[in-house]
Amino acid sequence: MDAGLLGQYIMNGLMLGMMYALVAVGFTLFFGVMDIINFSHGDVLMVGAFTGLATYFGLSEIGISWAPAQVLIVLTVATICMATLGMLIAKYLVLPLKAAPPLNTLLITLMLGTVLHEAIRLFYPQGANPQRFPSLLPTDAYTFGNFTLRIDSAMILLAGLGVIVGIHLLINKTKLGLAIRAVAQDEETAKTMGINFTLIVLITFAIGSGLAAFAGILHGLYYSEINFAMGLLLGVIGFSSAIVGGLGNIYGAIIGGFLFAALQTIGVLAMPFASAYKDVFAFGVIILIMAWRPTGLIQEKISERV
Repeated sequence: MDAGLLGQYIMNGLMLGMMYALVAVGFTLFFGVMDIINFSHGDVLMVGAFTGLATYFGLSEIGISWAPAQVLIVLTVATICMATLGMLIAKYLVLPLKAAPPLNTLLITLMLGTVLHEAIRLFYPQGANPQRFPSLLPTDAYTFGNFTLRIDSAMILLAGLGVIVGIHLLINKTKLGLAIRAVAQDEETAKTMGINFTLIVLITFAIGSGLAAFAGILHGLYYSEINFAMGLLLGVIGFSSAIVGGLGNIYGAIIGGFLFAALQTIGVLAMPFASAYKDVFAFGVIILIMAWRPTGLIQEKISERV
């Protein structure tokens, strides 16, 4: 295969992997502090993308047309709104069910996801149809043989990787991160040390949901389109990435995200005549990996859960 074309596939795989990793880290954070699977996470991503689109239209209406300001405001508003939504989910749905069987929480978050995407479909203007997402980044491109480097793609990739590095630093280098890790390791001991358990849960859900919104905006910028059903597939892929990497381990979630994207890319390369089946190929390989290593690629250590 031509080196330029191979580089193009690698670049596309990195883009997808970064988005999947952001979603997977959210699942891992939720599981780390509360031992729950938040199945509304993918739909929070979708709502974040639509919030960003609505923000863009609002900016256009008041005359703000400078693209750098638009993209910064869109990202900020969507992230803050979804962080707030995440805190509300934690406060009014997850924490009240803390003593209930895990199946109850799984069911209620699954139903919440349905409410979210149906609300967008029914109440957002033309919400049942795919929505064009504006191009807010430079569209210049540089071609090297069969490899084309789009400036907007490079910026999206760097932004996503920057957020991942930021999460790493937050978890490992700050007092908040230490508190999150303490709660994940041993809730009761953390409480006796004076850590506000409820506040840490709310902050963790805010961080995870904010990451989902950020991933949703990047997805819209990359594909120039969003739709009300996008959260379902991205949520399943993000959850699968977290599981195969080792649920409860942030680095496992990141590796799982990039692994899933790599499998999709390999599927396209191996079956160029049927690239629509790349997801089938990727999920098939993930099933085999899970059969081989049920605990994930990076087995969870209680002391390093988050």
